[in-house]
Amino acid sequence: MKIEIWSDVVCPWCYVGKRRFEEALSRFDHRDHVEVVWRAFELDPAAAPVRPGPYTERLAGKYHVPVSEAQAMIDHMSEVGRQNGLDLNFGISQPGNTFDAHRLLHLALEQGHQDALKERLFAATFTEGQPISDRDTLVRLAAEVGLDGDEAAAALDSERFGAEVRGDEQRAARLGISAVPFFVVDGKYGVAGAQPADLLVQVLEDAWREAQTTLVEVSGGEAASCDGDACALA
Repeated sequence: MKIEIWSDVVCPWCYVGKRRFEEALSRFDHRDHVEVVWRAFELDPAAAPVRPGPYTERLAGKYHVPVSEAQAMIDHMSEVGRQNGLDLNFGISQPGNTFDAHRLLHLALEQGHQDALKERLFAATFTEGQPISDRDTLVRLAAEVGLDGDEAAAALDSERFGAEVRGDEQRAARLGISAVPFFVVDGKYGVAGAQPADLLVQVLEDAWREAQTTLVEVSGGEAASCDGDACALA
C-alpha cells in the first residue's frame, strides 16, 4: 500500500502531522507492507533564501494581526508540538525558500533515505534553527543521513530533480491540494491536515481492507480455460 504525503519542511503542522502519522503507522498491523513517499509542496515558491526579522513579526505581517496575537499563535503551536514530542523553537528558526530542500528529498527517495532526510530537515528548521535554504547546510544534512555529500552538492549545483519537484506540485494542483500536510492513501483516500493518529489508523485500515477484497466468482456453467501450462483444446 502506497502513501504519498505532500508537505513542506518549513510547515510546523507538517512536522506534527509526521509524528501523528508515525504513531498511526506503528499501530497498523500491516505497516511492513506500506510504502511512504514524501511529495514536494512549497508554501511560498517565491520566498527569499532568508526571511529577515523575528518570527512573530513575520507571522503578524502574514496574517495581518497584532504581534501579541501572533505570539499567542506561536505559543499554541509550540504546545501542540510538545504534546507530540517535538521541540519547536520558532525564536531561532531561519525559514526560507525550500525548492532545493525538496530537490534533495527526491535524491534521497532515489537512494532510500527520504524519510530520514525529511526528519532531519524538520529538526534542523524547527529545533536547531539552521538556515534551510543554505546550500552548504543542505549538503551537510544530507550527508548526515547517509547520502553522498559530493552527489548532493552536485545535484544542488545543477537543475537535477527540479522537474520532479514541479511535477509533485502540479499533481497537487490537479488533486485540489492547497494546504499541507495532505495524505493520499493508495491513490483513493485523501486526508487533509495534521489529523489525529486515531483517524489515520482508521483510514489505513479501510484502505487495506478495500485493497484486499477478494474476487467473487460468478459461475455460468462449464467453460474452457487453461490450468497452468496445459490447456484442454477440445
